[in-house]
Amino acid sequence: MYDLLIQNGNIIDGTGNKAYFADIATAGGEIVAIGKLDGNAVTKVDAEGMVVSPGFIDLHTHSDLSFLLDPTAQSKVRQGVTLELAGNCGGSYGAPLAGDGVKALKSRLSEYPDKLDVNWNDFGGYLDAIQNAGTTVNLAVQVGHGTVRSCVLGMDSRPPDRDEMTKMKKLLSESIEFGAMGFSTGLFYAPGSYARLEEVIELASVVASYGKIYSTHMRDEGTQNTGLMVAVSEAIEVGRRTDIRVEISHVKCKGPAVWGMGKDVLELMARSRKEGIDVTGDQYPYTASSTGLTGGLFPRWSLVGGREATLSRISNNIECARMLGDIDGFYTEYGGSEKVVIARYAPEPSYEGMSMFEIANARACTPAQAALELYKEDDGQVIVHAMSEDDLDLIASDPYISVASDGSSLSTEGVLSSGRPHPRNYGTYPRFLAEMVREKKIVDLEEAIRRMTSLPASRMKLSRRGRIAPGYFADLVVFNPDTVKDTATFEAPQNYPIGIAHVSVNGELVIKDGEFTGKTPGRIVRDSSH
Repeated sequence: MYDLLIQNGNIIDGTGNKAYFADIATAGGEIVAIGKLDGNAVTKVDAEGMVVSPGFIDLHTHSDLSFLLDPTAQSKVRQGVTLELAGNCGGSYGAPLAGDGVKALKSRLSEYPDKLDVNWNDFGGYLDAIQNAGTTVNLAVQVGHGTVRSCVLGMDSRPPDRDEMTKMKKLLSESIEFGAMGFSTGLFYAPGSYARLEEVIELASVVASYGKIYSTHMRDEGTQNTGLMVAVSEAIEVGRRTDIRVEISHVKCKGPAVWGMGKDVLELMARSRKEGIDVTGDQYPYTASSTGLTGGLFPRWSLVGGREATLSRISNNIECARMLGDIDGFYTEYGGSEKVVIARYAPEPSYEGMSMFEIANARACTPAQAALELYKEDDGQVIVHAMSEDDLDLIASDPYISVASDGSSLSTEGVLSSGRPHPRNYGTYPRFLAEMVREKKIVDLEEAIRRMTSLPASRMKLSRRGRIAPGYFADLVVFNPDTVKDTATFEAPQNYPIGIAHVSVNGELVIKDGEFTGKTPGRIVRDSSH
């Protein structure tokens, strides 16, 4: 008696090998047989005309709090995602919690009053809380450098002294021993941007001793000559000096000044691999990014000391003038204030979908002044349209680039349905299959599946996920390769994709016949065997 029997499917096993026809049987959450199978099963699925692949593994997500707010958050599992790696860009907002790390979590939760009881302070308690709440997908979490730094140094722009470095290393080690699956930096963002390379290397050395991955939102993705390539070199240098696996997050060329430099980025990564440095990257298939209002527009010096200090600078004529000039510099880098669109702004939801250029006109001020005025009430989210299609396609063709969303698990209803978020939260994987595979033919289907499954699994050193093989966890996706497609747009982002019929997480169908079953069989992944 099998738990689940998927019959008549076209199997793409995740390794890059060609598809073949077979049945798959699962029991106890694992794949137990592959071939021409007969027998009884609790649930049978007819996959005729469909592809059966491993569940997609999203290496770059921000679902740190999603499942604590709503365990049924569906935007990822409906795409075929069965495992997420959260805690990216230097922010593991759930843990560890101390000092300004508590402030950062409270800021994140300010829009969700009374939705979450935070009764932990370390990584173990945080992961236990997620497991107890339940998740639709498997979840692994990295420990964020920015979070660790804020716990010890707050928002100070200075190197740590030896005692502070010892405290940071202790928090890092404890978090990994509790189950953190990697270490991330957000060197573009405060407070990560205040760290020098030597600090990152010393901390990454701790992580390397545990064999975990290092994921980095680089220090610069959009400044020509002294910016983008220097930032890539810095990421690679961490790998060179520590022998850690390096994952360059959301590889991109952001802004007209660096359009066409995707080739240079990929070539530098390739040369580094020939030197023996283990460096790869990930990408979402959109020409727009998304970040916080301050993260996208405010100079890092203006954020030193936290929100109250920033507000004080805004009220100071000299410092405010300097801030306005620097914000204008960001607009120029992105190609103009019309390229920056509000995705979420709780005090005035009518702004969502408007560009900063439009908001400035509505408020009779400059776009830079508009950014400061909005910040006085809230730090919202923005979408930045600043990448070229040519770079996007070139990066998508590289065999060392995983597909990843840089999004969160959300829902079309309930507490996680607010705002006008980036459509990548709902459409990354179907979009890649529809555009990069079916329409543009940049990669074939088997290669696309490899970059959604076994490649990201190998970056995390997962021993039983990312492939279809006996003994592997039964994370499986059944989809129609001819119709799978994203339906989320920038104008209407909260729409689930089409063409994905069934999704199994640890052997339980979370999506059946295209509908959510209500089950939350996801597990917390704390080591390579989970």
